[in-house]
Amino acid sequence: MADIYSAFSADVANQPQWVQIWLNVLVGVLVLSLPFSLVRVEARWTLLGFVLGAAAVLGLYSQFGYSRLLGLGHVVFWTPLLAYLLARRRHWRVKETWAGKWIVAAICVLMISLAFDYVDVARWIAGDR
Repeated sequence: MADIYSAFSADVANQPQWVQIWLNVLVGVLVLSLPFSLVRVEARWTLLGFVLGAAAVLGLYSQFGYSRLLGLGHVVFWTPLLAYLLARRRHWRVKETWAGKWIVAAICVLMISLAFDYVDVARWIAGDR
């Protein structure tokens, strides 16, 4: 597993700077689900989705290399997570809590990531590998 992660990290390091920055923002926001999971059920589900999505991406990477298909790992786990989070929006308490503010940030990065991921998966299916 460490070898796969090292190879994946090397491939990410060869991507344009904006991709690397975006991945750092994405991971940074989603890692915050860990402390917020102590107080919010949404954060616990986000943490699970983050871990499963990352595991799926690494699994796909081990089989297909660094390709557009990697977005499928996010599509499968983050689409239902995003639907769940949006369904619970009346519980967020954005003005009152840091956790509520974090949920909004998490939803924003999930939506942006999924937009890229859906396009990448569609392009992979269309033959752009």
